[in-house]
Formats: sequence, C-alpha cells, structure tokens
Amino acid sequence: MDDKEIQNLRRQYSKSTLSASSVSKDPFKQFEKWFQEVLNSGFLEPNAMTLATSSKNGRPTARVVLLKGVHDGGFVFYTNYKSKKGKDIEENPFGCLLFFWDKLERQVRIEGKIEKVSQQESEEYFNTRPYKSRVGAWASKQSTVIESRSVIVKEFLKYMMKFKTHVPLPDVWGGYRLIPDSFEFWQGRPNRLHDRVRYTKNKSGWKIERLAP
Repeated sequence: MDDKEIQNLRRQYSKSTLSASSVSKDPFKQFEKWFQEVLNSGFLEPNAMTLATSSKNGRPTARVVLLKGVHDGGFVFYTNYKSKKGKDIEENPFGCLLFFWDKLERQVRIEGKIEKVSQQESEEYFNTRPYKSRVGAWASKQSTVIESRSVIVKEFLKYMMKFKTHVPLPDVWGGYRLIPDSFEFWQGRPNRLHDRVRYTKNKSGWKIERLAP
C-alpha cells in the first residue's frame, strides 16, 4: 500500500451550504428534511449508521447498524442484547450515531443515552422481518467465537425445523433507542471550510451554534 497514493485521495466539496440561521429550530425536523433528501438520492443503504459504544473501562467500539425508526424522541435500532454492543450498552448506556452521506457531502452526528424499547415494540418489529431473518436471530449467538461457518448453518437449519411457520421473538433480541442530547449537522464546503451546526439540549429546548470546521 502506497501512503502517497492514499494521501492524494481528496476532493472539493461544493454541493450545498448550511447555517445556524437556516436550519430548523427542531433537530429532529432538520434530520427528517435531510433524510428525505437521502431517500431521493439513490443510496444503497440510506439508513446505515455507525454506532459507537464504550465499555465500562472506556474502550470504544464502532460498527454499522441500520436505523429502523425515529419516534418517541429517539433513534431506534435492533440487535442481540448479548452482542458486544449490547454488553457495552449495559455497562455504559451512552453512545453516538454517525450518518455519512457522501453523495450529498453530509454527515450527522447524534449523541445521547441508550435505552431498550418495550418488548411489545420489539415484537412488532420482529414480526415484520422476513422469515429467514427471524430464524437467523435464533441461530446466531452474536459476537461469540465459532469454529467455522458450518456451525451457524447447522443452527440455522435446526431452528428452521423447529419454527416452520411462527418464529417467536428471542428473549435476547430486541430494540434500543438512543435519546439525543446533542446533534451535529455537517455540510462539506470548499477548501475544508466546512459548515458545522450543533444542537445542544437544554431546559428550554435546543441551543443552536455554529462550530469551526
């Protein structure tokens, strides 16, 4: 790998602008506006977001998950509660979401506390998933070490035989909701003089500020 080749990977950003005076006073409405533009822009996974969590010892981990809802004051995703992310959240219930939409030269960073959604909400979503995805939630002991792919395939086939029609919600699977106390909207601009607008939660609502790039 050639470092110079990597160092020379750069582009100018010039598609749009962002200012503290032009954004919505409500960060959820601003997110909705941008997300609708994302949905109209042909992204492969428009709802993909990086979720960063940290263990009780402060060791961070990040991975890409899929946004599955924005309601009740938070951003919802689903996973195995016994996974690495689930264990992190149990130890330290604060996290960060990052959306990066390169076609629009935009990022959104959202920080806050993470809590479980209700079992009813998890079950309602689980039942919308394709049959084999529901079976897979039973088959995979997420984040555990396995000897080979055949291990998970055998588990998958076992649960297909067990749940031929109705697949119940596993006890260890469900949703989380990140309740934001901070949003940052980032718009790429020429010469790396990017536009950054931050919302910070306070007693009266949201404080809006421009940040240096």
